[in-house]
Amino acid sequence: MNIKKAKEDIKNTVRAYLKKNDYGQYSIPSIRQRPMLLMGPPGIGKTQIMQQIAQECNIGLVAYTIKEKTFDGKSYSVTEYTMSEIIYSIYQYMEESGKKEGILFIDEINCVSETLAPTMLQFLQCKTFGNQAVPEGWIIVAAGNPPEYNRSVHDFDFVTLDRVRKIDIEADLDIFKGYARARHLHPFILSYLELRPQNFYRTENDVDGIQFVTAR
Repeated sequence: MNIKKAKEDIKNTVRAYLKKNDYGQYSIPSIRQRPMLLMGPPGIGKTQIMQQIAQECNIGLVAYTIKEKTFDGKSYSVTEYTMSEIIYSIYQYMEESGKKEGILFIDEINCVSETLAPTMLQFLQCKTFGNQAVPEGWIIVAAGNPPEYNRSVHDFDFVTLDRVRKIDIEADLDIFKGYARARHLHPFILSYLELRPQNFYRTENDVDGIQFVTAR
């Protein structure tokens, strides 16, 4: 699926999840709302479309990234904040912005270590971190990179994948051309890609590991 189609698909899902009935209740209860998982190469625009969706739907966006770091030869999944602080930041955002609905976006979620995998499964399945619940009206969207782009990622097991709606995103030059023209990018960029379309999204391995080039 290209990034434009993914954006429309996610936006339609967000609107469906936030639709309310005549009694002011969400038509699709929170427990039945499956988190969305975007899988695609680095730089393809996963974070950017989440910002666009939040703006176009007039809802909030709270975003965090999980990274894997190594200490004394052991790998650990870390964020700048604890899980409880992430939940607290949503409530803080609601108070400061006045927006009671939004998207909690967790990037590079498949960098989570095996020790945190059960916690992440609980998060995706029950929308909770321990005894801390994601506020009603907030939709979980996660993103990750395929293993060929990041040696730190881990494959999700079947149980986890069964709890999410997985959307695979691929680079699409024609879609980027439309975006570039609408944003009035320098015509030299489009001229170059017309001559060398193979360089629109290119990956290669060298002594420093995998390298990739995007149209950005």
